[in-house]
Amino acid sequence: MAFLSGASRETGLVPLAAEDDMIRAGNDATRNADRHNSAAGARDKTASGMAATPKLHRSVDPGLTSGPAPRDLGLPRTTGKGGADMAQEMRAAVLRKLRTPLRIEKLARPEPGPGQILIRVAACGVCHSDLHAVDGDWTPGPTLPLIPGHEVTGHVVALGRGVSGVKLGEAVGVPWMFSACGACEYCLSGQETICRNGRSTGYSVPGGYAEFMVAPAAFVGRLPKNADLFALAPILCAGVTTYRGLKRSQVKPGQWVTVIGVGGLGHIAIQYAAAMGMRIAAVDVDDGKLRLARRLGAHVVANAAKGDPAPAIRKATGGTHGAIVTTAAPRAFEQAVGLLRRGGTCVYIGVPGGKKDEVRNSIAALVGAELTLRGSNVGTRADLAEAIAFAGNGLVSAKIERQPLSHANRVLERMRKGQILGRVVLDLR
Repeated sequence: MAFLSGASRETGLVPLAAEDDMIRAGNDATRNADRHNSAAGARDKTASGMAATPKLHRSVDPGLTSGPAPRDLGLPRTTGKGGADMAQEMRAAVLRKLRTPLRIEKLARPEPGPGQILIRVAACGVCHSDLHAVDGDWTPGPTLPLIPGHEVTGHVVALGRGVSGVKLGEAVGVPWMFSACGACEYCLSGQETICRNGRSTGYSVPGGYAEFMVAPAAFVGRLPKNADLFALAPILCAGVTTYRGLKRSQVKPGQWVTVIGVGGLGHIAIQYAAAMGMRIAAVDVDDGKLRLARRLGAHVVANAAKGDPAPAIRKATGGTHGAIVTTAAPRAFEQAVGLLRRGGTCVYIGVPGGKKDEVRNSIAALVGAELTLRGSNVGTRADLAEAIAFAGNGLVSAKIERQPLSHANRVLERMRKGQILGRVVLDLR
């Protein structure tokens, strides 16, 4: 889950032959997968072992209504290093109007500007923030037209002018924090996540629901060689966000922390907490997710659908030293304070949308027990490097489900209904 810090509103989308097609429910999933795999397997390989970008034709997903066949547009090739022979088109899922389905469109492939790199996207995790963007839940709203997605992994295929320290073929990840100014009081004090001039991937600039994207070389995460790019994709948001939230809870090894919500963020938060030596309580409204929490390292669990979880958690732990709220359910934010022992800290990570973005808490409880209530917004570049290191060393692993880009709307609808266990990752190969 991520939240806004900057006000930049720009778009670099150049439409080609937009396929006037919606991603419709009821497709034959097996047929889709077969065609998707056939297309992936047919691509030639470059000398470095990466897949060469195929020339795009009409979508291979039979569930999409047909649109006009693309023209040979004769677009100029990229001026960055390494991009001389790549196709000039790409497929992307585009939001052109709030609260409408994404459309699969053919767009001009972006070119890296000074200090930027061009990434051939392999995978992009689907975050609840993507749903907030599509539904227009936050103010200011996203820049339209928009390519969502901010849990992006892929390989560098071209370098803009002035880029150093990043090599062609290197595996990188693009997080929610697309960039920050680097010069304001927040950036200079290690709080670049709240830079007023920061830009947000898949919200104020195009994101990773596309076969290519550009990003500032200075802000991408460096991924381990031969890393599983699908498993690592959720670490770019769910991972770094919960890791920073746990750090901001100030819970020490051996102390108790409650993770509230065992969804896409929460199931990863439990693993980070365990790796950091914390004792863990978990709260959710789904017994299946609570069983997953126990398997991942939770010592105590409570089902909030069956009543206030505070008495059970306090009886088992004496009240936890910290709590992080990873769900977007308003009631969870209010219940979290009751789980704490005196002097404890509650960290809000999940972000409810619209009218749900208000909670009530007892001021007397906060003052009398000297409780701390704080927010945590994604993570800095240092946080990201640390979060990736935990995952790269096998200490954290997202439970993922792969889906093709053509199923993006279905995935978002499942997310609206709370039907996803773990994290869905879109396959852009």
